[in-house]
Amino acid sequence: MTDYVTKPIPTEKPEPGYVERPWGSFKQYAHNKECTVSMMTVLPGQRLSLQSHSGRGELWIVIDDGAVVQVGEEERVCRAGDEIWIRANEKHRLSCTAEKSVRVLEVAFGNWQQEDITRYADDYRR
Repeated sequence: MTDYVTKPIPTEKPEPGYVERPWGSFKQYAHNKECTVSMMTVLPGQRLSLQSHSGRGELWIVIDDGAVVQVGEEERVCRAGDEIWIRANEKHRLSCTAEKSVRVLEVAFGNWQQEDITRYADDYRR
């Protein structure tokens, strides 16, 4: 197995910064930290492969109700605003059982690269 760890990977979910303003507030999930931010969209009835990553930990922030997230052996239906921490080398999967697409914002800490994916099950035979 190739070692894809080239950047620090937190073992626990990083605590976001919380900033208040007169108009409301915001959370900063990666304030001046090196990370990769992606918006994943999963179509109804579709799912990502059951996978893990050796080179990164991921914070998933659910945007739409109805995303189904599996981490390890536990699977749960998520609501908008739920946050899920996925440690490096932890099996995980995102599915959409809703009637419309679901989106999840991914903040990946470490070295984001396709080569660090280990797939355990994949509907698309990759």
